[in-house]
Amino acid sequence: MDNTVSGDAVIMGPLVQAGHIGSIALPPAPPPWTPRQVPVPHGGFVNRDLELTILKGVLATPPERCAQVLVTGVGGVGKTQLVAHWAGHPEVHARYPGGQLYVDLEDLRHDGAVDISGVLGILLRSLKVHESYIPPSLAERSALFRSATAGRPTLVVLDNVRHAAEVGPLLPAAGLAVVLSRTRLAPLLLDGAVDVPVAPLDSGAGVRLVRRWRSTGTEREAAELVALCGGLPLLLRAVGERLVERPHTTLEDVVRDLSAPEGSDGPEGPDGVAGPGGVVGPGGGRAVMDTVVADFSGATRRFYDLLGLLPGTTFTAPLAHAAGAEGFDAALTDLLAAHLAVPAGPRGRYRLHDVVRAHARALSGGREGAEERRREALRGVVAFYVDAAARADRLILGKRWRLQEGPEPSVAGRDPLFTTSAEALDWLDDERDTLLAVLRYAAGERWYDAVWRLCESMWALFEGRKHYADWIESHRLGIEAAAREGRFDAEVRMRNQLARAHYGLGEYDEARDQLARAEALLEALADPRLSGAVRESQGLLYLAAGQPDTAVELFRGALEANAGDRHGIVVQSYNLGQALLAAGRDQEAADTLTRAAATADATGDDGMRSKIGIHLARAQRALGDPALALRTIDEAAVWAGRRGQYTKLDQALELTAELAGETGDDRLAEERLRTLRELRARMGLSQPPGPA
Repeated sequence: MDNTVSGDAVIMGPLVQAGHIGSIALPPAPPPWTPRQVPVPHGGFVNRDLELTILKGVLATPPERCAQVLVTGVGGVGKTQLVAHWAGHPEVHARYPGGQLYVDLEDLRHDGAVDISGVLGILLRSLKVHESYIPPSLAERSALFRSATAGRPTLVVLDNVRHAAEVGPLLPAAGLAVVLSRTRLAPLLLDGAVDVPVAPLDSGAGVRLVRRWRSTGTEREAAELVALCGGLPLLLRAVGERLVERPHTTLEDVVRDLSAPEGSDGPEGPDGVAGPGGVVGPGGGRAVMDTVVADFSGATRRFYDLLGLLPGTTFTAPLAHAAGAEGFDAALTDLLAAHLAVPAGPRGRYRLHDVVRAHARALSGGREGAEERRREALRGVVAFYVDAAARADRLILGKRWRLQEGPEPSVAGRDPLFTTSAEALDWLDDERDTLLAVLRYAAGERWYDAVWRLCESMWALFEGRKHYADWIESHRLGIEAAAREGRFDAEVRMRNQLARAHYGLGEYDEARDQLARAEALLEALADPRLSGAVRESQGLLYLAAGQPDTAVELFRGALEANAGDRHGIVVQSYNLGQALLAAGRDQEAADTLTRAAATADATGDDGMRSKIGIHLARAQRALGDPALALRTIDEAAVWAGRRGQYTKLDQALELTAELAGETGDDRLAEERLRTLRELRARMGLSQPPGPA
């Protein structure tokens, strides 16, 4: 092979030339970038001098170790805004050169619990660690996060923390963790966290805030307004928007409108979250929110009411339209102006403040016919996600075998949700929490057909992003739905995909149990592809458990089941080859993998070339031909680079360096090790693992 790149190669970075083999394409070096994820602070910030002084004092702590701050207060009191104002100071930027990471755990919470491993995945991606290098387990992800932050002190802001145990795995190795909570988390304080309690604004500070919007009216009226809002900046800003928009409205008018009848506020819910009877905080909180919402146009009130019916914590225009919303743009503008809704990341996603969300749900849930309206809205939402997820799945994974007949992907440029496979994967990831909430709701309503179909399409997300907790929960719902529908084929598919999640986590007993249950259903099914999928998963389990001979027989069965499917033949031949190699049957392995490589070449199955090449090179090495193995592995590295298979490129480069050393080519060995170090750096690994 000469030193050229074929016309269809995708060159993603500089070319590294081997003396006798093709060109290796590295990913482009990431541009200089420092995350600044803490929300942008609002104007009109008053009376937090003491709290800011405490936070500024934390900057004296050496950033080489991780300090902790605990900021506590009721919902709507301004904890996030306090931290946002402090984090925006130049000295904070300079103190934490690794950047500022922010996660709101309330957006990720279900039944009171948060998947901390999933949160670590979010943080690692924010630090530009490539998806393929993020390990599966909580312990491994936490260790990688510490490694990624060890050299660059980083500010990590964790909002809406409920339990101290949620914090430990999320601490950077160097820098500062600022924890925001509605309760004083004693274990953090015992560990030395700096305590920053945030109280509602007192009358004087609240009046100063009101005077920024309205200079007329008496001090008594301004003070009464502050009292009615419980000193909560969230409520005061919502009322302030009304005053700014209606200059003819007096403070006396607002106070009169907000003066709630006795007993209008109900009890708080657990953990200081607004309960069904009212909004957090003293004073007429529920009355304030009711009045603010009543002041909106009819369309905005209906939209607010609809948001109280929807699952999940974020919303988009397509979701709102699927639920039957009208006038989305105008309604969203009203909610943003009143500071009841805020942007929640890129791509047109928004969320209500959690206190506001509780009010919306209490308000809409208390209306007559609420459950029927919710059911009708959710029918449209479920249908939307079943269709959209199927489109995303087909765009990401192409013509993979599926049980359901889904829509073909829209013509590029015409689908407002996504137009490329990368955009489709990002959309599934952005919608992940809502997808899970929709699955739960659909399962509760016994819409079983929609549940298993949506679950099947979400494979594209879980295969690419490895959200294991969501993967497992969704597939348990999918299994139950398929069983209740009498769809044995779908149940086998769901159990096999669930087994793959347990396999990825190293939970082999759980994976075997799911596969045994799937195998018991195969006799009632005629499609050999289902048995082939189960045999493949069983083979991977036996191979991981150190029983390669059993794996060989299972992969032979999977290969037979895939007769007629060219890609399936390549995949199962590859699996069979690696099992034969593990069993010490080196010549059989080399022969099998050589045939697999020829089939992949003939059918254009380029995605398998690097995988086959790595194991074929190992077989050739075991047979005593390191020179042939070196040519094979370097070609595998070329294909891995072209296809963007960076973990395979990592393996190929490391093996190339070893083989080059064995053949006396020290120059090539050093070149490949240097390339490996550069690859890992570009993948976000500040301290590369392994000998390189």
